[in-house]
Amino acid sequence: MPLREHLVEIRKRLFLAAIGIVLGAVVGWIVYEPVLQALQQPLVDAAERRNVLTGLNFEGVATAIDMKVKVSLFLGVLLSSPWWLYQLFAFITPGLTSKEKRYAFGFIGAAVPLFLAGVALAWVMLPRAVALLNEFVPDGSANLINAQMYLGFVMRLMLAFGIAFLVPVIMVALNTMGVVRAATWLAGWRWAVLISFLFAAIMTPTPDVLTMFCVALPICALYFLAYGISVLHDRRVDQRDAARLAL
Repeated sequence: MPLREHLVEIRKRLFLAAIGIVLGAVVGWIVYEPVLQALQQPLVDAAERRNVLTGLNFEGVATAIDMKVKVSLFLGVLLSSPWWLYQLFAFITPGLTSKEKRYAFGFIGAAVPLFLAGVALAWVMLPRAVALLNEFVPDGSANLINAQMYLGFVMRLMLAFGIAFLVPVIMVALNTMGVVRAATWLAGWRWAVLISFLFAAIMTPTPDVLTMFCVALPICALYFLAYGISVLHDRRVDQRDAARLAL
């Protein structure tokens, strides 16, 4: 495909992905109030537990509307994730064979639930993180949190977990394309486990070891699951190549 057609195609896919995000953001705008209440619930629970005034502080005249727009766009990204992931793979598929296209759609089917599972795990971790951080507020003080900073903290937490859960899909994709063999993933398993626990330690502000293990172990399990799938793929490729040589 010539360069000009590539540019036209990527512009088309980006436009379609943006349309999906905008439509998801419209839904996010509609459900903003219950979502904001859910986001604030960990703060309310922490305030009741400590009997400390805790809540979001909307500084500035336009902060409230700015936060509503950002939350709506963030929800749009989450809700439309199947659509923009499909557009990403649709941009790649014209250069693939029919068999490789089946693999691509399989990757979409795995990437969407894994991304959403990572986001869900971050959502489960959020109340524990807020409760721990609120423990450091001195008695008799108020903890009025900047709404923009709190929103940024939640968004980074969820996106980081969502992307972390996409790593196995990337591993299998690289193996399927013949870039990395399963033996390479096995050779790097110690680094993978170390990085998983470092990620869990950094992204979970709670000090207990149990929480860190609850975050790190699923990531490690997904790594070894991706390694197992890569082993099966390499065996099929090796058997096919051996059969061709025998002919």
